[in-house]
Amino acid sequence: MSKEILIIDDSPSVRRMVAMTLQQEGFEVTQAEDGAQGLETAKSKRFDMVITDQNMPNMTGIEFIQAYRNDPSSSGVPIIFLSTESEGNLKDQARSAGALGWIMKPFEQAKLLAVVNKVVG
Repeated sequence: MSKEILIIDDSPSVRRMVAMTLQQEGFEVTQAEDGAQGLETAKSKRFDMVITDQNMPNMTGIEFIQAYRNDPSSSGVPIIFLSTESEGNLKDQARSAGALGWIMKPFEQAKLLAVVNKVVG
């Protein structure tokens, strides 16, 4: 049974690249274009992992993580932050909110796959 991953990013090209990378490895991918849509989607079904951007309209990545972690259904679902931001304070905020890890954009496909495979097997 393939693992299901939710990608939340306001950039269509980033969503396409992440989705393509993961689908080539057999993962099922669902996409959302901002944190608010991502939250609605994440609450609608159980995902094996969520990958979210930070800077998005309607709801930032950290706001998404905080809201999602307030929902009991998010328990045990790993969240990876995918962002151009590298500021330590933001990483701390993401971790405090409930993110498991951080990947910098632009990302290397092999690195993304290594992280996803390590986290969800």
